Amino acid sequence: MNVLVVGGTRFVGYQLVWRLLAAGHRVTLFNRGSLPDPFGARVERLRGDRTTDFMRLLGGREFDSAVDFVAFRAEDGRQVAAVLGGGVGHYVMISSGQVYLVREGCPQPSHEEDYDGPLLPAPEAPADRREWDYGMGKRACEDALVEAWSRARFPATRLRIPMVNGERDHLRRLEGYLWRMLDGGPVVLPDGGGRRTRHVYGGAVARLIADILGNEATFGRAFNLAQEETPTLEELLATVAELLGATARFVAVPGERVREAGLDPVRVSPFSGRWMSFLDPARAVAELGFRHEPLRHYLDKVVASFLAHPPPTPPESYGDRAAELELAAHS
Repeated sequence: MNVLVVGGTRFVGYQLVWRLLAAGHRVTLFNRGSLPDPFGARVERLRGDRTTDFMRLLGGREFDSAVDFVAFRAEDGRQVAAVLGGGVGHYVMISSGQVYLVREGCPQPSHEEDYDGPLLPAPEAPADRREWDYGMGKRACEDALVEAWSRARFPATRLRIPMVNGERDHLRRLEGYLWRMLDGGPVVLPDGGGRRTRHVYGGAVARLIADILGNEATFGRAFNLAQEETPTLEELLATVAELLGATARFVAVPGERVREAGLDPVRVSPFSGRWMSFLDPARAVAELGFRHEPLRHYLDKVVASFLAHPPPTPPESYGDRAAELELAAHS
């Protein structure tokens, strides 16, 4: 199979490319080339900016499948349908559970049919506005692909994913908790750790993508991907601490007090933000045979990778650690 990967040099994309190459597929990468990759001569590289070079480099090319990790706007959806239409057998867009969070009163867990409904107005707070813009942009891209399927049968599949954990998370979210646990101090949990979580393992996403390429039953449709378990945040982090061999120490602090201390609650605890989707993967399980690694199993792989290859420096947000400890001491 000849597969185009748009993006593909970070995290889930990186794992997908390795999987495709191991299976004997031909892979073409389209991205800006700003990050190095270890794939050598095994892949074809097309270097360019999506807004200016997509047509120039991909117009007239044919691929059995394409996987797009960097489609964020309606323009992106219309672009791929126009440029790849008729030249690609299957196009997979990596979307986000955020498409549900911009819905008014969207139920949790969110099912694919919960997509339709009235949308929230744009929030005033800059951080919330960025998250809202992201969700709205993903929705607009999805809507463009749905329209292309309805109008011209452009064979697009949309995969909606929540918070992703894995060994190569360039955003270093779970890793930030590991550094905090290892320094012996408590982990501050803004507004407590009682809210339930439902994340996804990057390796499981990469495997599902590779498995469905060319599957006509997915054309024109959307699927949620997520792990089965729904631990509270405190339960999740307690498991991580056990696997790390660290003592689990958590201090619940109201989010407002965290902000009053000059700290950003999401920098302190990335899994505590309000923009955290909670998806039901039942459709993917029933129709695509999606099977997710047990939570403890994949967390063990992430922790083992961290211990075997510790990063030379902590995440940037760890620079606030002294203020976090001061806050915890007075809470």
